[in-house]
Amino acid sequence: MRVVVIGGSGHIGTYLIPRLVEAGHEVVNVSRGKREPYTPHGAWQRVTTVVADREAEEADGSFGRRIAELGGDVVIDLICFTEPSARAIADALAGRVRQFLHCGTIWVHGPSAQVPTTEAAKRAPFGEYGIRKAAIEAHLLDRAHREGFPVTIIHPGHITGPGWVPVNPAGNVNPEVFQKLAEGSEVALPNLGMETVQHVHADDVARLFMDAMAAPSAAVGESFHSVAATALTLRGFAGAVAGWFGREARLAFLPWEEWRGTVPEFDAQVTYDHILHSPHCSMEKAARLLGHRPRYTSLEAVSEAVGWLVRAGTIKP
Repeated sequence: MRVVVIGGSGHIGTYLIPRLVEAGHEVVNVSRGKREPYTPHGAWQRVTTVVADREAEEADGSFGRRIAELGGDVVIDLICFTEPSARAIADALAGRVRQFLHCGTIWVHGPSAQVPTTEAAKRAPFGEYGIRKAAIEAHLLDRAHREGFPVTIIHPGHITGPGWVPVNPAGNVNPEVFQKLAEGSEVALPNLGMETVQHVHADDVARLFMDAMAAPSAAVGESFHSVAATALTLRGFAGAVAGWFGREARLAFLPWEEWRGTVPEFDAQVTYDHILHSPHCSMEKAARLLGHRPRYTSLEAVSEAVGWLVRAGTIKP
């Protein structure tokens, strides 16, 4: 099949596009042309790249038409962040594609309530990102059920892999937290460190997109989580990271208002977003309908990313 991927040079696309090529698909990557994949792969030599500025072309109404004219049997949208953007691409592709796959986020759920959270759980999203992504999902699934628009939605957790800094045991993306654990320095965590994070390796997200494509009769009109099978508490995560470097984690615990004053404001905002969500999502639906099971645990996925940070000199044991 001819597969058009919008935004295929980032975290997910680094793994998804080589998988698509190796599966025999004809692949077109639509991007701004400003980023290389995180990991080089020979498959990219067989990919057609189309340079496009989505924001500018959506402003003049041409982006959806451009994507439709690429003639994809399947279109995978990895970088859609507003309902008007989703509405425009769906309008352009209605009746012209076998399947449309949209990348969402587990942030559509809002704070975890009963865990593990299923895709059918009542939604209470908060924050601009979660609210916008929830609105996109609602619109696309409504079109699927009313009009037969062939959409499948994949909701990743905290995507990790070699090439970038993963969410750390303090719930933000400051590599200094990993550095402190590696050298045996004390790390302060908010509250009692019992809030959760839930990573997923970028290749497991790519695999789920592939599995959804392979079973359209089960996947169309549905949304699926893409996370590691279990979540991590912050304190458990910190202990595991310290152990990778032969250390015991030296942890302190501070009430939130006191803790936030010990870190830069940006880090505090990112941490607050993560600990207020404290995600723990279920992978049962993907296993039941698509036969998909993540290959990486949370710790295995993060370990690969931390190993890359060590080799890059960002973390010095």
